[in-house]
Amino acid sequence: MARKTGKPQTFNVVVVGQQGRLSYEALIFAASLRQCSPDFSGRLLIAEPQAGPLWEGNPAIQNTPVREALEELGAEIIPFHNTVFGENYPYGNKIEMLQALPKGEPFVFFDTDTLITGDLSRVPFDFDRPSASLRREGTWPQPQLYGPGYAGLWKSLYDKFGLDFETSLDLSQPDEYWKRYLYFNAGFFFYRCPHEFGALFLEYARAIRDTPPVELCAQSLDPWLDQIALPLVIHALGGGRDTLPEGLLDGEVSCHYRVLPLLYARENDRVVEVLEQVTAPNKIKKVLKGYDAIKRMIYQGRGQKVRALFDQGNLPRKEQAIRNKIKSNGFWMR
Repeated sequence: MARKTGKPQTFNVVVVGQQGRLSYEALIFAASLRQCSPDFSGRLLIAEPQAGPLWEGNPAIQNTPVREALEELGAEIIPFHNTVFGENYPYGNKIEMLQALPKGEPFVFFDTDTLITGDLSRVPFDFDRPSASLRREGTWPQPQLYGPGYAGLWKSLYDKFGLDFETSLDLSQPDEYWKRYLYFNAGFFFYRCPHEFGALFLEYARAIRDTPPVELCAQSLDPWLDQIALPLVIHALGGGRDTLPEGLLDGEVSCHYRVLPLLYARENDRVVEVLEQVTAPNKIKKVLKGYDAIKRMIYQGRGQKVRALFDQGNLPRKEQAIRNKIKSNGFWMR
């Protein structure tokens, strides 16, 4: 376990909040941060996409009780405009919002579907060496029978941006096994400056979308584009897979639960306890009940029924099997 040494670090925490489910998740995230990390001294920023030509409707948080509840928890709502992504690729929000954050100030980004379950201020971030979540499956790429393998696909991207491919490899993993190649879940990432990180992230993501290497012709880029560009950005900025101690983020201190049915199905008792504690106060409960999945899963007990379907110590190996069992029992919601 990492120990705090010297003066605690000051950094900003940011999530993307927009109208609908993400705004309610942002509220749960904020409540968990305040309860479980009372020593956190940085700013909590809710990056909010604004209406514009790349959105069919208005993505901003229009629910006044949600906005007020976020502000009561000390969150600051920071607007940003989409110039490249939008309705067609909402994952691009986590790329474009970075330019709206305070320049030169270290940041940690989290997906809204994350709970803080421990003291974030004791995580020894090395903001000069960025990293991201290693809680992932081998979702991309999917090598084709007559096409290049993992090495050829990834190398084509490193070559496109003039990056050294060999130094990105985990040589403890076998050749052509997906874990040998730098790949993250984009559920969290961090760096010393959001503008520097964001400029590279946007450059790489847009170039991959618009002019992908020919080797990628049989690969799907949607919804994986952010997770394809992310390891390239981290490698270019001198980061990697080993810049954080294991067991803190995606462990004792945070949980990227993805959707509430999956949280109840597979996360440990501490995560469920935190979720139900931080959503219990009447002021927050009154707001959160405005979203049907939250009302049913947390307040009407559907989540505990999902939990009873599984042995958390002996879960199916593949997430899809967990999802299928929840759906077949009629409990899936998001």
